[in-house]
Amino acid sequence: MQKPQLEQKYGLFTAVCMVAGVVIGAGVFYKAQTILQKTGGNLKLGIAAWVTGGAIMLSCILAFAVMAQKYAAAGGVVDFAGAAVGRRYAYSVGWFLATVYYPCLTSVLAWLSARYTLEFVAACCPALAARIPAEKGAGAALMALYLCAAFAVNALAPRLAGKLVTSVTVIKLIPLALMAVVGIAVGLFGSERQLAQNFSAAIPAAPAQTKGSFLGAVCSAAFAYEGWIVATSISAELKDPGRNLPRALVTGALLVIAVYIAYSLGVAGGADVQTLMERGTMQAYVNLFGGAVGNLLTLLIAVSCLGTLNGLMLGCARGMYALAARGEGPAPAFFAGIDAKSNMPVNSAVFGLLISACWAVYFYLANVMQLWTGPFAFDSSELPVITLYLFYIPVFLCWMKKGRGEPFARRYLLPALALASAVFMVFACIVSHGMANVWYLIVFAVIMLIGAPFAGKTKPAGNP
Repeated sequence: MQKPQLEQKYGLFTAVCMVAGVVIGAGVFYKAQTILQKTGGNLKLGIAAWVTGGAIMLSCILAFAVMAQKYAAAGGVVDFAGAAVGRRYAYSVGWFLATVYYPCLTSVLAWLSARYTLEFVAACCPALAARIPAEKGAGAALMALYLCAAFAVNALAPRLAGKLVTSVTVIKLIPLALMAVVGIAVGLFGSERQLAQNFSAAIPAAPAQTKGSFLGAVCSAAFAYEGWIVATSISAELKDPGRNLPRALVTGALLVIAVYIAYSLGVAGGADVQTLMERGTMQAYVNLFGGAVGNLLTLLIAVSCLGTLNGLMLGCARGMYALAARGEGPAPAFFAGIDAKSNMPVNSAVFGLLISACWAVYFYLANVMQLWTGPFAFDSSELPVITLYLFYIPVFLCWMKKGRGEPFARRYLLPALALASAVFMVFACIVSHGMANVWYLIVFAVIMLIGAPFAGKTKPAGNP
């Protein structure tokens, strides 16, 4: 009896919404304040970091779009790595995605969804709690609830998950578009001309400080721009993936870059940089729209975070399946199983939930509460993102070597730009994160060594 296979159920619009929907989310709200803090309130440097991060994302997307047309049967970044570098390297990429990248980002989004939800509740009902009563466990409890809810939607109702990506993408654009349009207009033509003031108010820093702060800001922007690679995980479920995947990647990326830069300018038109550094971007909403509307937009931001969480869990749920379908990883026959009713790899999804929960505990203790300090304390929102850029480097190099018959731009130019972008991100991470890189690399090495013995050579029965 033939085992159930994943259906090609998603169209181009859903794929575009998935790229934009997974990328546009908490990152732009969460890291906008961080970028201003890292640049010392230098708005020009902050905007430059957003532009640089967007250009890096776009260069990598263009390179993968070329590979997607060449390897139309590839089921995501793991298959691209296998076709360009080799099967064993593809396994390493897949193991990293399943155990570190997807779970880390999913756990961070679960927390941010909880954070903005509690900010909305606290603003509407001040008597209930302080802004984010993390010390009382409300943040952690809601974080866990959101993780389980995202798992339930993706594992039990994948078609609903795809529809949620589409609808929530539209919802999350509302606060961003309002801030971009109103903030820029008020900042340029209002009585205070706040946007113009913010551009001229920054105090120049020393060259060495400017270099380090800019690199750190680009690393933060990388987190905000990350997530597009999740769309490649549903390549096997896309209608006409060879054509639709490249179009979705490029269209979604251009939309994200335009929205992020416009939003950043809008925020700068709603409050001075000092206030934004101290109180965050929510203060700009309150200044421009008032308390009631500002609270409503905070709710929409929480919804946008949940949409991003849903998209990341979509990739997280398929992490072990992507390995098991190749006969690799622990218990491939078990993780390759697809539920006939939901058409989802439920066992893989359960693993994704459990490993995400482990990273959620770490992120909460080390990054939110800062109870875990010293050795092995690192930013689990940024370092896994930069690690993925490190994995890209051999893929781009091997593509330039193997892409015979391709035009010069497709074989050399686009991959070279993507390669330079990936190397730049690794350099920026080394400079900005310092010793934390060492602690992270130790954890990373241990996880990769745990997975090394499970690199199989045969596929499970019943899989093509």
